[in-house]
Amino acid sequence: MYAIIETCGKQYRIQEGNKIVIDKLTAEVGSEVVFDRVVMLSSDSAKFGAPYVEGAKVTAKVQEHGRGEKIIVFKKHRRKSYRKTQGHRQDYTALVITGISA
Repeated sequence: MYAIIETCGKQYRIQEGNKIVIDKLTAEVGSEVVFDRVVMLSSDSAKFGAPYVEGAKVTAKVQEHGRGEKIIVFKKHRRKSYRKTQGHRQDYTALVITGISA
């Protein structure tokens, strides 16, 4: 059984026991998070929501919070002696899916 959920403006395909990394949530490590924005459920037959499947929930346990790898943002305007270098590290939350219920 798998599901497609929507969180933080993105959609994720998940199964029970999967580990996913999403944008940072305001939940403590070890706590349980419930997602009710389930776009699709699939086991033997698929259920599609309009826009969400009613009564469907996905539960997950927060495993850790962290920061991703650094990326370099470099801007330059030619012939204007303008150069700007900036770094960015995205915050994330790692989750383990504990259950999918219809």
